[in-house]
Amino acid sequence: MCLAVPAQVVEKTGDDAVVDLQGNRLRISTALTPEVGIGDWVLVHAGFSITHLSEADARETWDYLRQALGDALTEAGGEPAGPEPAVLPPNRPQDESGR
Repeated sequence: MCLAVPAQVVEKTGDDAVVDLQGNRLRISTALTPEVGIGDWVLVHAGFSITHLSEADARETWDYLRQALGDALTEAGGEPAGPEPAVLPPNRPQDESGR
């Protein structure tokens, strides 16, 4: 089974972005959704944002995931991203791949 999850864009440069998934950060490609910007909500699947969605739809989807996964989702970590995009600290360390 495949699953796409809502995330909020917190950083974007070209087709690369960093999104917030309930407190967890992930670097993704926005090549399929070039219109999205910082603060927008997207569905993320396999490292790509596949569609732009409203904040209300994103939060509703997270509510469904919480109902379905219960404690397993809470244990995955993080707090829900607020309406304001979180800011990454400057000069954050990069891994060996340059990300």
